[in-house]
Amino acid sequence: MTVAKNVEQLNKIARDLVAPEKGILAADESTSTIKRRLDAISVENTEENRRDYRELLFRTEESEKYISGVILYDETIRQNAADGTPLVKLLTDRGIMPGIKVDKSAHPLPGSPQEKMTDGLDGLRDRLNEYVKLGAKFTKWRAVITIGDDIPSDACINVNAHALARYAALSQEAGLVPIVEPEVLMDGNHSIDRCFEVTEKTLRETFYQLSQQGVSLEGMLLKPNMVISGKDGSNRAAPEEVAEKTIQCFLRTVPAAVPGIVFLSGGQSDEEATVNLNAINVLAQKLNAPWELSYSYGRGLQAAPQKAWGGKKENVVAGQQAYLHRAKVTSAARQGKYSPAMDS
Repeated sequence: MTVAKNVEQLNKIARDLVAPEKGILAADESTSTIKRRLDAISVENTEENRRDYRELLFRTEESEKYISGVILYDETIRQNAADGTPLVKLLTDRGIMPGIKVDKSAHPLPGSPQEKMTDGLDGLRDRLNEYVKLGAKFTKWRAVITIGDDIPSDACINVNAHALARYAALSQEAGLVPIVEPEVLMDGNHSIDRCFEVTEKTLRETFYQLSQQGVSLEGMLLKPNMVISGKDGSNRAAPEEVAEKTIQCFLRTVPAAVPGIVFLSGGQSDEEATVNLNAINVLAQKLNAPWELSYSYGRGLQAAPQKAWGGKKENVVAGQQAYLHRAKVTSAARQGKYSPAMDS
């Protein structure tokens, strides 16, 4: 059973999103999440400031060389720029595809409150049809898997994988490419081997559930974590080991029919996210891995422009230059061509 209306069209959109040299900007921060980002640069979290910041990104000239799509938040997909132009039009005029976050965030898992489950399936079909009318071409749903003492539980992995699959089936039914994001968090002091174990188990269950729901693998993208040491761990794994473990894990779990894998930066610093992505692509090319290995970065593309902008109109160009630079070096890493000299 395949639920997709038009697998061929979905496959084209998916492949365009992971076109060579390109990746995705995740600009889908909720109002509360972007508040933390704006607080860090002493900017008030108003609708106007949120719009001005995202308009800065979307108007950046030449960003289309490195950015194929942008994941938007519900507020953003409905907003107009300061001059009245819809923000969606700013993207499409550059040949950048608009996408939309459709989950309603993670909440405590009943019976295991230290774990999370993602809500948002209720009313999703109607919301997806509305987002199509607003110009969306793809969607995203994030599940959160935490590593800790005696967790993740099987129940946590299963409920999140099932929700991801139901979301993906509904997206394809609406003619939208789903980006399936089962994120194993890097919070904690766990080893890279523990991350490998949990990531493998999570991906196995996710693809089992996708199969059960009749999701077309050719018409979706996977947005996973890299297999990486916990951020508080000692002797954290070097990029070469991150690459080796990540590719090994995916070769075991991710079908070749999936057009592309778009990594999340997942709390890594700009430098770490870039160096690890580069190492993964260098190894993937040697092994002739079957998928495009790209990026869907939020913080990894935005931390620098947020700091350069600082909420000041006179700093818009500086913010755009910082964003374009992060996009350019991340694109280089996506091709396995990054060197630290590019950030000098």
